[in-house]
Amino acid sequence: MLVDIWRRAVTASHHFLGDEDIRDLTPAVNEYLGLPGLQLWVLCDTTNTPVGFMGLQDAAVDSLFIAPHHWRQGGGTLLINCARRARGPLSVDVNEQNTAALKFYRARGFEIVGRSPVDSAGRPFPLLHLRQPQVLPEEDTRIA
Repeated sequence: MLVDIWRRAVTASHHFLGDEDIRDLTPAVNEYLGLPGLQLWVLCDTTNTPVGFMGLQDAAVDSLFIAPHHWRQGGGTLLINCARRARGPLSVDVNEQNTAALKFYRARGFEIVGRSPVDSAGRPFPLLHLRQPQVLPEEDTRIA
């Protein structure tokens, strides 16, 4: 079911990938979801049906995918905020061509701290490296 969420989300958001790319990546996603060191957080709707998931390793967001019909309903923000409270400032890599994801993370306080010309598998899909600051503006509790 999570692979199906991934596939639908990637098809709707990763316009730089073709059908063959997505098909070729599917076995790796299946393996990824079973990695022993991965903490997998699953977002469910009111009927307890999974509608999204986030993979974390320490304070690094390895993946965040929400089924397209649940976009812009706060699920991704909920997952990011819960992870931040549990792990502190987070980091994430985003495909440079995925402008919607970049906008999502920037709106949640992430800043670009680097760039790689290829993805982690050496494919020609540049990555932007993002990180949250130690203190987000809404977390600032200093007494004025």
